[in-house]
Amino acid sequence: MKTCLLILAVLLTNQFTGSSANQGDTLKAAFIGNSYTSVNDLPQITKDVAASAGDQLITGVNAPGGYTLQQHSTDATTLSMIQQGNCDYVVLQEQSQRPAFPISQVQTEVFPYARALDSIISVYNICGETVFYMTWGYENGDQSNCATWPPVCTYEGMDSLLQLRYTMMAQDNNAALSPVGKVRRYIRNNYPSVQLYQADGSHPTEAASYIAACCFYTVFFQKNPELITYDYTLTSTDAQLFREVVKAFVFDSLSLYIAQSSMPVSDFTYSSTDDTIVSFINSSVNADTYLWNFDDGNTSADQSPVHSFPDTGTYVISLVSYHCSHTDTSWQTIHLSHLQSIQNPVITNSSFLIYPDPVGEVLNLKVTNSKNITKLIIVDQIGQTIFETIRKQEENIQINTASLRPGIYSLLITYGSEHEKQYCIRFIRQ
Repeated sequence: MKTCLLILAVLLTNQFTGSSANQGDTLKAAFIGNSYTSVNDLPQITKDVAASAGDQLITGVNAPGGYTLQQHSTDATTLSMIQQGNCDYVVLQEQSQRPAFPISQVQTEVFPYARALDSIISVYNICGETVFYMTWGYENGDQSNCATWPPVCTYEGMDSLLQLRYTMMAQDNNAALSPVGKVRRYIRNNYPSVQLYQADGSHPTEAASYIAACCFYTVFFQKNPELITYDYTLTSTDAQLFREVVKAFVFDSLSLYIAQSSMPVSDFTYSSTDDTIVSFINSSVNADTYLWNFDDGNTSADQSPVHSFPDTGTYVISLVSYHCSHTDTSWQTIHLSHLQSIQNPVITNSSFLIYPDPVGEVLNLKVTNSKNITKLIIVDQIGQTIFETIRKQEENIQINTASLRPGIYSLLITYGSEHEKQYCIRFIRQ
């Protein structure tokens, strides 16, 4: 297939620009594409719509006319922009025709370079995400390739292939997708009086660039585009209509377009082997830092903490899981009651019990009657002291036995206030 290079105004810079903002979120995005990005200055419109919603977007752009992802993959300006790092998003836009070519051609001329650029983005922008810019079919199809590839003879045929191939690129690279072409298609079909094409039947009008900007704002900030108050050069009626369509197609189905691999999912389970001591098992995915709230005035940043509650009762536990600027929170209500879940206890007498039996990496000692324990010693079968500690009065004691080899041990408990006594418990370390 042949590529028609439509050379229009080129917006070329490796500097990131932005404006001050007093509230909302601040994000940094690099736009890498061609004239579909530079015409009407799409990055600037996106900054303006973001600012009107109380957010700030800092942008960098490299968009020479007719450029392909293959060219960008070796372009010094593009690579320098990516390697500056600290981008929240890097937008990739392919030449207008290439993704609609036969799949064998796309697999050699498009997909490898999308993958290469995404890989570089991942290396230099640890918390950054690739966003593929879904473009649109020509107003009357791609007539320059119609004879040799009939599916692109019409707008519908070309546009459907572009939607499919951009979706494939996003999915294959675990990337986000700005579905501009999909939104334009709905507006074209339902509001035919809206002019989306310039005279060449390819490049976007100001209305079309505004629609694209609203799509990017929604994907970048993951916020309702109806928050936008900036109308650009459009009538307020048209601008509001476009924002409503973007809300319906993008915001209301946001999970289809954001990169799921970058979104943390918070979840946890727990087990209690004592009245008030609970082990929490963190099963979150796509997260690297955590904040637990135990509903008793205490918090923890441990991945899977063990927490001692001040008393039995009901607690609402929350876990916030973080990855870069993304968070997710899960909650569970736990009910702690006396000896609610002690597993396989070894009841030694009316004063002491240990559990579980056999012992794993933690030996739990419960003082069932009020006893002032002064010393705990673990000895092996030949009488060698393995562990020794001094204890004050406690009802629930945990001893780390992870370093003990499997075998039979004795726990010597020294207790009493006026006259010390000693009690011996034999246990098995499995």
